[in-house]
Amino acid sequence: MTEARIATRATGLLREFNDAGVLAPADVHVARRLAGLVAERDETVALAVALAVRAPRIGHVYVDLATIRDTATVDTDEPVDVSALPWPDAGEWVARVAASPLLAGPLHLEGSALYLDRYWREERQVAADLRVLRDAPPVAVDQALLATGLAAFDDPQQRHAADTAVRRRFAVVAGGPGTGKTTTVARIVALLLEQQPGALIALAAPTAVAAARLTDAMRAAGIADVEARTLHRLLGWRPDTHSRFRHTRGNRLPHDVVIVDETSMVGLWQMARLAEAVRPGARLILVGDPGQLTSIEAGAVLGDIAAAGGESLVVLDEVYRYDEHIGRVAEAIRRGDADATVAALGGVTWISGDEIDLVRERATATARAVTEAAEAGDGAAAIAALGSFRLLCAHRRGPYGVSAWTAQIEEWTGAGGAEWYVGRPLLVTANDYGLQLFNGDTGVVVAAAGGGMTAAFERTDVSPTRLAAIETVYAMTVHKAQGSQFATAAVVLPEPTSPILTRELLYTAVTRARRELIVVGSEEAVRTAVARPVARASGLRRLLTDGTTGP
Repeated sequence: MTEARIATRATGLLREFNDAGVLAPADVHVARRLAGLVAERDETVALAVALAVRAPRIGHVYVDLATIRDTATVDTDEPVDVSALPWPDAGEWVARVAASPLLAGPLHLEGSALYLDRYWREERQVAADLRVLRDAPPVAVDQALLATGLAAFDDPQQRHAADTAVRRRFAVVAGGPGTGKTTTVARIVALLLEQQPGALIALAAPTAVAAARLTDAMRAAGIADVEARTLHRLLGWRPDTHSRFRHTRGNRLPHDVVIVDETSMVGLWQMARLAEAVRPGARLILVGDPGQLTSIEAGAVLGDIAAAGGESLVVLDEVYRYDEHIGRVAEAIRRGDADATVAALGGVTWISGDEIDLVRERATATARAVTEAAEAGDGAAAIAALGSFRLLCAHRRGPYGVSAWTAQIEEWTGAGGAEWYVGRPLLVTANDYGLQLFNGDTGVVVAAAGGGMTAAFERTDVSPTRLAAIETVYAMTVHKAQGSQFATAAVVLPEPTSPILTRELLYTAVTRARRELIVVGSEEAVRTAVARPVARASGLRRLLTDGTTGP
């Protein structure tokens, strides 16, 4: 373990759990600080506090003291028997925490669920705000006009989704890639504008690149005057704070309709800020795929909302866009059926051994096509060629990670050497609103007319010297690929022991492919992923269904 992972001042249980990799130094420092403020000397309580601090850092809303012994993971690559650590007895542990003066301030205990107070409040706030929207009476509509508009739908599920979104103040349109979610949203916008000409409609997404794609989709559907924004921009980003926005419960959004795409990437905190800002009488429509990877922030909001069900939820499951064999793999993974997944992989290319010639062939052919177009100065063709194939990894580093595969592909193609070269594929890693480039955008360095080079992207061309947050994109993580699709995707699975190998990661990875899917990994890795859904500790589903929280 590196020194950076060790909290040098920790003692007792905090030190043991930090040494094992369960706790990070920040978890330990916050726990020691909070315990010191109230003179709490019980080290089991300090351990519980550290685990409650750790929980949001790894995506959970709370820590369940009754089950954490069986579910805890470590922050190291070394094998650790977490169950062998000196875990307190669960019942006694909960009782000790319940008696701590810390519960009068920064902590909240619901049964065996220990929350940081902020997350407890936000979870209850989101549930309350969404229930108000969900339980509101239907909106008055022009029935004849709506019936005419709905008659144009061929897909009955899309028709039902549009009908629900127009009639209700809260609607969720869920579905995987290729099920027509974006098309349905465009037609919902058209129906709403028919019902209320001049209505203020806001389109938003959690990332700038997703917002740009949604804007492009609206324009392709003939809706040119509605531009999507990031949630941060919609809510009114303030330069003086990272946690507050201009639009709040006391200063609501002016819009009649708020539509959020890629909602699976929205965490609890961001949903809390959105839900409180929607004005009374407005509609909120959430769109996304509950089967995809969740937000890197705490919570699994869309998954919890979908699991709660109700009349406001419509699921689109008729796939129109990608190959039927890929669809069978995706559906088997989504159901959690490992046997069916293994069987369905027989319909795609599955490399379970060390033979990676096909990956090399696809990667080098793509690099050649990109370079040829780039040398000809054809940025559009180079970008199109780049999108024809993408190698996807679970990790950034390690033998199965992006760094290793990027180096391998550069060796195969003879690329690299110079920082900038014609044909270099680019990935933007931070938003630059001045250049209109967003985290996740891809481009290619192409030959410029009259000599020199330019970096070509879908929406703009810029000088390479103006690019700061950029990296080479022969391979990318599955997380970065979320929201994108490629004609061919090669998915490299890590060892079954990797803690990030989950059902959602595998599902997200395979559904990035439209026509050809290549899976590189053992059968054990596939089965492990399918059997391991992301289990984020969250009470939102219970609050939305029966008003209770906790485990």
